[in-house]
Amino acid sequence: MRGVIKMDGVKVGIVTHYYEKIKVAIISVESDLKVGDKIKFVRGGEDLFEQIIDSMQVEHKNIDPAIKGNVIGLKVENEVKEGAEVYRV
Repeated sequence: MRGVIKMDGVKVGIVTHYYEKIKVAIISVESDLKVGDKIKFVRGGEDLFEQIIDSMQVEHKNIDPAIKGNVIGLKVENEVKEGAEVYRV
């Protein structure tokens, strides 16, 4: 299965940690993601924000694409809490 389909996107992951000082979200990837994809962060059913993926890292190395099972670091435009779901839109 390639992620759970929501009315406005496909679930691609969940935020497991957020580093406030460097504005990086750690995301457990549930469906493939690539640089250039537009994603949306949702928490408690509320849309938080959308952004385009500029780059992703695993162990401080850029990757593209990220595949199911990867745990990636992603620079985010806004603060995001652990547990937020990530959808491709």
